[in-house]
Amino acid sequence: MEAIDDHISDDLDILFVGFNPSIRSGQTGHHYANPNNRFWKILYEAGITPRKYAPTEDFKLVELNYGLTNIVSRPTIGAADITREEYEKGRVELREKIQSLQPKIVCFVGKGVYQEYSGIRKTGWGKQEKSMVEGTIDFVAPSSSGLVRMKKEEILEIYRGLNALKNSIARQKVN
Repeated sequence: MEAIDDHISDDLDILFVGFNPSIRSGQTGHHYANPNNRFWKILYEAGITPRKYAPTEDFKLVELNYGLTNIVSRPTIGAADITREEYEKGRVELREKIQSLQPKIVCFVGKGVYQEYSGIRKTGWGKQEKSMVEGTIDFVAPSSSGLVRMKKEEILEIYRGLNALKNSIARQKVN
């Protein structure tokens, strides 16, 4: 199964980074396409997007100055199917993307994604004290997978914090 394309550009407000595409995403060629994944609903309900986008509209996020990528590009049933070698290669490629694109915020969609990328095992939700790439802000948010057992309101509160951070950066630019 082929990897799905990133939707990225320079100077994004937020670059969303997932583990890897699901099998459904691999079949459709679109990010967060599994019907049990709540990514699109979370973005809308947290105020990050003006409406609920469909996975087939994933490329339109760039118009909002958001991007989509993964630490590993190969579709799998779950993150447990990703090999050490794939993480090592993905970590290097992701760092290069971030250094090249210079997004304002890199939002890791899942604590495990950030842990695999950074090598930091103990981390909390939200803005991280230190970013892995200078000039960007690392933000850790819960996975949008339907398997996550956090309460929906807790998840939304963290993503609302991401939106507030994005808006505060935009206000600083204006002033």
